[in-house]
This record gives sequence, structure tokens and C-alpha cells, in this order.
Amino acid sequence: MNQFGQHFRLAIWGESHGPQIGITIDGVPQSIELSEADFEADLARRRSGAPGTTPRHEEDRPQIVSGLYEGCTTGAPLTIVFTNNDTRPQDYAGLETHFRPSHADLIAHRKFGGFNDPRGGGHFSARLTVALVAAGVVAKKMLPERVCFTTRLVEVGGCSDPARFEEVVRAAAAEGDSVGGVVECCIEGIMPGLGEPFFDSVESMIAHLLFSIPAIKGVEFGSGFAGSRMRGSENNDPILDIAGTTATNHAGGINGGIANGMPVVFRTVVKPTPSIYKQQDTVDYLAKKDAQLSIQGRHDPCIVPRAAIVQTCAAALAAGAKPPRNPMQSTRAAQGLRMPMPHAANRNGRASRSLSGHWMSRRDTTRNGNRESSSGPLQRVNPSRRAAAQTSGTANGRIPAASASKNKPV
Repeated sequence: MNQFGQHFRLAIWGESHGPQIGITIDGVPQSIELSEADFEADLARRRSGAPGTTPRHEEDRPQIVSGLYEGCTTGAPLTIVFTNNDTRPQDYAGLETHFRPSHADLIAHRKFGGFNDPRGGGHFSARLTVALVAAGVVAKKMLPERVCFTTRLVEVGGCSDPARFEEVVRAAAAEGDSVGGVVECCIEGIMPGLGEPFFDSVESMIAHLLFSIPAIKGVEFGSGFAGSRMRGSENNDPILDIAGTTATNHAGGINGGIANGMPVVFRTVVKPTPSIYKQQDTVDYLAKKDAQLSIQGRHDPCIVPRAAIVQTCAAALAAGAKPPRNPMQSTRAAQGLRMPMPHAANRNGRASRSLSGHWMSRRDTTRNGNRESSSGPLQRVNPSRRAAAQTSGTANGRIPAASASKNKPV
């Protein structure tokens, strides 16, 4: 089923060349101010138009069709819809019988008995990640202000020099080919205690959502695979103080599946775009014989830059998927029988590292529901609603910061 989550439940729907794509989010609390302007910054980072991206141009204007009234969430399921306008289904004529290598075409045909939508990958298309970005915007508004996200491109097409990223992509595109890469994400401000051992570990929750992004083929946390080449004395993180600050962060901010207060750091492997203009070997499903295929249509020779913001939003959804245990509320901790874990230090001051042009490290600056968004002014609540909110114990029609922090995951 195309659903995720318990406390914060997602249901995604639509096809690449169908009329609409959308997502329904259940578990969004009431009184969070939300407008179309709040989505623009993140959607712009995913939008095509930059060098190395598809010429398909979609406006990607979010239409909130449920769960919002007079600029505030109502507590009911929030549904966000995007209209597909720039579709060219004729580019995919013949793909019902000639399956594209490294796409889901063949296995989708087998799983759904040929009833799947083959146009642009249908429901399997990365086009649907626009809905994940929208859900991530909502999740970030629910997180405390101290939580921030920084992403950077580590590698593109085997090259780790940011100054050459565009050159590498242009070279592949000139040959009708594509390249992949590696994206790193750092989450700062996560409260110690988020996550559980084993099945609901922080790694499990983040990885679950990361692998919902088409083209993500691997993930590592902290030192990751490089840790296998270290000795324990090199990979261990020396503890500097009782707050849990460490001299290094090879653990990636996670011990025993639980956030330890250090930045949560992970990297993903993004495979090369499988839609390429080079001729490839495949089979003719009806003729039951070998065939060759040159894929037409509009495709990204490198999806890594656009995937970066999708990865950030997936991480935000993971942070909002499960409320952490609060050791300060423990009876034994209150009696001094267990040492309560201190809150993470505010690390919002770190600036992101800028790379050249389109290939740059990005630091998310979107505020939560209690602050003004960098992507546009928040809508104000009318006087009658403000009075009603104050009567019920809230101010300005919003959840107070203390209440939001207590009830929502960080």
C-alpha cells in the first residue's frame, strides 16, 4: 500500500502523465498557519529548468483542497494536489511492449497484469516526489525552530570537485547518457531520545522514507561504509562532556538507534537516470524476441541536484513520524534514579557551504508554525478566530511553542 506512518500518516497518489498528483497527510495538528507561499522555496529547488534537468516544465502550484480553513490547518486530513500540465504521453508509445532497462516497466507489467500506466513510468515516476516535498514542508512547520537541515552534493558522476559537476553532466548528456551521484544531509537540533532500538530506530525511519524516493539505491550514516576500514579506536567518538558532545561524529548522531544530540548525518547514493537516448538491449513482449530501444521523451541527464531537496523533505517526514520519549517526564528520572538526558544545544548558527551556481549546498531556513516563513509572510488569523483561540488557551490561533514542542517530535 502507498501509505506510511502512524502518528503522521501519508498516502500518495497519481501518475506522471495523469491529470493530477497529490498527497493526503493525516495527523497534522490544528491551527498551523499554511499558505501556498510556504511551499515555494522547496518546490523551486525541485523544479526543472536549471542546467542538467529535464525540459519538461510544470508550475507545481500546490492546491490545498482539505484540512485548511482561513489559512490554518483544521486537524482534519490535509490533502495537497498538483496538476500535470506539460504532459506528452505520445513520447511513450510502444513502451507497453518494449520495456525500458532499469525502469519498473517490466515488473509493474507482471505485478499488475498489464493494467499499469506505462506513460513516463506512471505511478513509479519520480514526478511523484513533488508530493513528498509538499509533505516535507508541512512536517518542517511542525518541528521546533532549532531543527534545521543542510544538504550538499558530495559527488556527481564519480567527480568530487564541485567546480566540475556541470562539466561532468554536460559530457554525459552530449553522449545521450546520464550520471548519478551522492548527496549528504545533516540534521541539527534533533532532541536526544528520538528513536527506539531495533525496528523504530532513527536509521530505520529515515531509511524507510529515503528508499521511497525513486533512484535512491543506498544510504549510510556517519562514517558509514568507510567505518569498516577503520579500527574501533579510530571509529569511536570520544565523549567530551555530560551533555554527550563528542570530539568526532562517526556515529552520525545516532547510538543504539536513538538520536544522541549530535548532528544526524547521512548520505544517499542516487543512481544515474535510467532514461537515456543511447540504444539499449531489451525484449519485445508481444513478439517474444530480443529488441533494441532508444528512449525518447524529456529526461534529466542528472537528477542529483533536484533529489537533494526531496531527501531533505524525506528526513523531515522521518523526524515527524514518531514522537520521542521525553526522559524528563519519567517518574524515575524525576526522583533522581535516572539521569535525564540534556537537550541538544542550539546549532542553528552554522552557515552552509556554497558551491558554484546550481550545484550548491543548501541550508533550509523554513520556520515552523510559530515563526514567519522565509518563503513568504504567514497569513493572519481574523479577530473572531483569534478571540476564540485565546479563549481555548492558544494565542493568535496557533499552537504555543511549548505545547507544540511537548506534543510533537523533534
